[in-house]
Amino acid sequence: MKAETHPDYHTIKVQMTDGSEFVTRSTWGKDGDTIHLDIDSKSHPAWTGGQQQLLDRGGRLSRFQKKFSGFIKEGAKK
Repeated sequence: MKAETHPDYHTIKVQMTDGSEFVTRSTWGKDGDTIHLDIDSKSHPAWTGGQQQLLDRGGRLSRFQKKFSGFIKEGAKK
C-alpha cells in the first residue's frame, strides 16, 4: 500500500440539538473539535413522528410547499 493514502482519523465531540454530547472518530476538523448539529435523530420529523417542524432556511421549505401545494388532494387516503 502507498503511504499517506489514508485520511487522518481523530476524536471529535458531537453536540446534539438537546445539548447532549458524545465522542467519536472522524476526519472532520481537528483533534478535540466540537461539531454542533442543527438537525439530528432527536429533532428530525423522520425519527420523531413529525411532531416538530423543520426550520425554513433561505425560503427553501416555503418554495417547496408553494410548488407542491396542490399535488396531493386534501381528502385523499394515505
